[in-house]
Amino acid sequence: MEDIPQPKSDSYTVGDQVKIYIKSDDPDSRYHGVVCEIQSVRTDDLGVETGRSLDVYSYTVQEIQSGDELPISFRHRDLVPVEDIQ
Repeated sequence: MEDIPQPKSDSYTVGDQVKIYIKSDDPDSRYHGVVCEIQSVRTDDLGVETGRSLDVYSYTVQEIQSGDELPISFRHRDLVPVEDIQ
């Protein structure tokens, strides 16, 4: 069975390097595997709705290779630490 990378157990911070890890049927799957740096961290009340405390975090990211900020933000569950997948 394949080891599936897991998100960090606490929130990411600006400057953390992460890899986008989303399912192939996700509408934004074209970003799967892209290595990024966290540019900003936002919070909302999604965690209240889902009962998962880390669901409150949403991240704006910049692609490491190109330096471009991606046009969408990602939830905590969509990102894995780079050091965990190398």
